[in-house]
Amino acid sequence: MKKLILLILLFCTLLTFGQKTTMKNLKTYESKPLHFGFSIGLNYMDFSIHQEDDFYTIDSVYSVENSVSPGFHLGPIINFKILKFLDLRALFLLSFGQRDMHYKIFSDTLTNGEPSFETKDMRIESTFMEFPILLKYKGKRDGNYRPYLVGGFAPKYDLAAQKKIKDSEMPKIRLNQLDYYYEFGFGMDFYLEYFKLSAEVKYAAGLKNIIKYDGTQYTSAIQKMNSRMIMFSLHFE
Repeated sequence: MKKLILLILLFCTLLTFGQKTTMKNLKTYESKPLHFGFSIGLNYMDFSIHQEDDFYTIDSVYSVENSVSPGFHLGPIINFKILKFLDLRALFLLSFGQRDMHYKIFSDTLTNGEPSFETKDMRIESTFMEFPILLKYKGKRDGNYRPYLVGGFAPKYDLAAQKKIKDSEMPKIRLNQLDYYYEFGFGMDFYLEYFKLSAEVKYAAGLKNIIKYDGTQYTSAIQKMNSRMIMFSLHFE
């Protein structure tokens, strides 16, 4: 993930130096109130897990951890100019990703007289339909680039949450399909000859407890579980 961040920063730096020119591209771009575009990028999905207070007394579960894997997202953009330095943006995204949960469970056997553990891994896949509504606060344009901040609210609907679980994947937890996220981030607009390219980093956090309790030790050990996401996006407008 660190390598990806360094590559994105290098990409933005090269674009910035490439725009150091006296010729200003897309001179009338800001005079138009409405723009359309397309977004594509990478994401890293994660869980924030809050364990029950009596976690260690619940059946045989000793600990719960999760790890992230890269996913991707894409979809159209609508951008409406409100004020000189403020835009309203609506995105319609499909996001694909997964999170891997690792349960450490007490084993029935002892090792050298000490308790031993087994690990149960669960792959939680998600396919989100996302509808972010964002405010974009733009800095002053300098030549062919402009920094900005972005933030807002996004309902997300997980199409994969109710997918039938295969027998080979059991036991496996289920998630609630609908969640609401707050999002904030920053980026840079690059005015190229024929279109505007934006490089953006954004953090999103879910507000709802998304775990679906089924009476098993795997859900009973968790008091609350929220979704989190980091998104690296390129917008073409």
